[in-house]
Amino acid sequence: MPTGRFRLVLGILMLVPGSLSSQDQRNEQFYYPGSFNWQFLRQYPEGGRLFNAFDYGHAVLYEKLYTRPRDLKRELEDRQFDYLTRDLLVRPPRFAVVEEAIEPAYAKLAWRAKLMFDWAHMLHRQIYDIYADPRLDRARQDSLIERVTDYYLSNRRLAFAARPKSMALMDDQYYSQVFRRDYPKFNGLIWAYHWLQVGLYEPLIEGRSPAERKAGVQAAIARFWSMMEAAPTRFPKVMPMTSAVAPQFSAAHPRAAVIFDNLHMTHDIISDILAADTVPAGRKRMVIYAALDQMQDSTRDVMTMDEWRNMGELMGGLGVMGGPATGLLSPQPIDHQGMDAMPMKMHHPSADSTRSDPHGGHRAPSGEQPRAPSTPAPPQPPDSASQHHHPQRMRQ
Repeated sequence: MPTGRFRLVLGILMLVPGSLSSQDQRNEQFYYPGSFNWQFLRQYPEGGRLFNAFDYGHAVLYEKLYTRPRDLKRELEDRQFDYLTRDLLVRPPRFAVVEEAIEPAYAKLAWRAKLMFDWAHMLHRQIYDIYADPRLDRARQDSLIERVTDYYLSNRRLAFAARPKSMALMDDQYYSQVFRRDYPKFNGLIWAYHWLQVGLYEPLIEGRSPAERKAGVQAAIARFWSMMEAAPTRFPKVMPMTSAVAPQFSAAHPRAAVIFDNLHMTHDIISDILAADTVPAGRKRMVIYAALDQMQDSTRDVMTMDEWRNMGELMGGLGVMGGPATGLLSPQPIDHQGMDAMPMKMHHPSADSTRSDPHGGHRAPSGEQPRAPSTPAPPQPPDSASQHHHPQRMRQ
């Protein structure tokens, strides 16, 4: 027989229908096990630590957009942008940041979104780790990448769809494009993050030796830093597509590439929802969760794989997405003059036609002319070379 205290608790729960089912689950799933884990941070600390700073940038953005400080534009476009580009990115954290400590209000609002981003970022990092492990040949790398992608997709509660979603979900909603219009510097910085996150796969694939891979990674990072000059003129003008920025990786592992594009679209969608006055504060969680449902649904609002592969050209080509991550560039920076006048809306494959196919401080490094992978690496931020033996913080 239940005790009196148990009856009291049970009675309270019965009086509040849905009190438990409406709460976000807080259980998390960890990395696919393997000795390759954390190899990227060990072999390429200059890249691994940057990703820790990227996590901070996403978290502080969502917290500021949701809590709305008095002068939000100045807070994001000046104070936070300057801190990120002149301080945190120059001396990035040794360990992965605890994002919910940076975005406490947003994490309470949209915990499911935070977990979905963490889960996709974990896939990102495990793939870097596989490519960075010198003990693995290409065949074993490819096999492992498909295996960790299967592992990612097995978590149906948190996985993004592995079919390319229609760009209309990002660009053609009633709240769309508000963030990029009102906060062009911070938006461009986020797109530069995403450019590097997918672009780094290319030098890891192309390098024929540890020295070539190291030089290629450092050259791609130098190109990322060159985007910081005269912001936002050198930032990507449209969302970088993985199929365009990382064509070799996308050809070898299309499911993972599609997942990352869907992830990056969702970053933009949530920024717009939080920034848009057309979405009242009391409805933001509901609208965010409806968008998450759409991005996890592989049965509707999808493109064919051919349409996804061609989307980069429809959006203006690799030049407006930040340029290539490897290879030679023109000695002149990409001319974006007039690009700001580009119509923001473009043709998106309709859902009906596609359902049938499967913060001021230290100075940032001055941007140099982009380099080919074989050129000497640019100077690294102070003390970065000493971080080889600091394991990344385990996400709890």
